[in-house]
Amino acid sequence: MRKPMDWAAMPAPSLADIEAMARETLLGLPMSFRELADGVVIQVDDFPTEEVMRELGAESEFDLLGLFTGIGLAQGAAVAQTGQMPNVIHLYRRPILDYWAEHEETLGAIVSHVLIHEIGHHFGLSDEDMEALEEKAAVEA
Repeated sequence: MRKPMDWAAMPAPSLADIEAMARETLLGLPMSFRELADGVVIQVDDFPTEEVMRELGAESEFDLLGLFTGIGLAQGAAVAQTGQMPNVIHLYRRPILDYWAEHEETLGAIVSHVLIHEIGHHFGLSDEDMEALEEKAAVEA
């Protein structure tokens, strides 16, 4: 017989837990995809900075689940320039947890979706490009 979960004793997933989920997702991607994302830093924070929120016009710190910063492959980031900061995929723990609480998806699925979406920006895809690809994949499935 399976022992019931002691939910009262379980803490919320930490920054390290979210990072571990993201790294697991990355390791599960096809090698060609992983190679193109080589060198991209995964940074997990509780919330986006105030500067990021201002730049993106976010009304709430919960509006943004993830963000790609840097110079994507389409813009020439395949070869780093001297003094260039690394490309970074930011995952925002608290907005991700809030989204999870409001939807039927698993936390792992949400973290994977946000990570892959931000890797898409690293590849130079726009939000519209990724939505079209997702719609096409849903139709073909």
